[in-house]
Amino acid sequence: MIRLPEVDSTNNFLKAIVSNSEPLAEGTVIMADKQFAGRGQQENTWYSEPGMNLTFSIYLSPLFLPITSQFLLNMAVSVGVRDAINDFLGGGLKVKWPNDLYYNDQKLGGILIENILSGSKYKAGIVGIGINVNQLNFDPMLLNRPISMGKILQRDVNLLELLAKICTHIEAQYLRLRSGNFNSLQNSYLSGLYRFKEKASYRRLGEVFEGTIIDVTEQGLLVMLSNGIEKHYNFKEVEFLNNI
Repeated sequence: MIRLPEVDSTNNFLKAIVSNSEPLAEGTVIMADKQFAGRGQQENTWYSEPGMNLTFSIYLSPLFLPITSQFLLNMAVSVGVRDAINDFLGGGLKVKWPNDLYYNDQKLGGILIENILSGSKYKAGIVGIGINVNQLNFDPMLLNRPISMGKILQRDVNLLELLAKICTHIEAQYLRLRSGNFNSLQNSYLSGLYRFKEKASYRRLGEVFEGTIIDVTEQGLLVMLSNGIEKHYNFKEVEFLNNI
């Protein structure tokens, strides 16, 4: 593990190493006490109080995985992170498609995987993870109503202990992925998916509708049943509306 006191983004740091073709062992972890330009999906910004939360990236090289099935890596990482945190919380954490971690209806963290390709094959997967751990105060204007492990448990959580548990769980799921046990992995992912098989409100192109999530494909498409019709949605094509 490489621990940095400050960096713009742990993902950017790892990508620079990969782009320079520097030797890097698979599973290398870059952890930062402070990120001043952390990013989420689609260039969203990730804000975190320095030293209070877990912000890190992992270098993986899933050369065995077809590019067309690259969302399976997201599934493996998501299941690993979810299960590790639930070991602390006693349950309740779910994965919100495509890359968020939710406790009830509040955001506890997020995952950003940036795939680096070489022609038609994988070169590397840069897995960025941010977890609200010991931060207690958040901007009240944030629509995803952030929460932290510290607020849930009413105590501080040791960051390095949490990091070690997350890495152990991710490794187990990554080995499961490498073994080709895709169906079992998908079932594990769906079993802890936020709003899976629950009717809820969504918005697309300004129109609010009710739908039920029934699947997520290997390509990462969200499969939803609405008015008896099965529809597939790509990232950012559908917005989850908060339960009040």
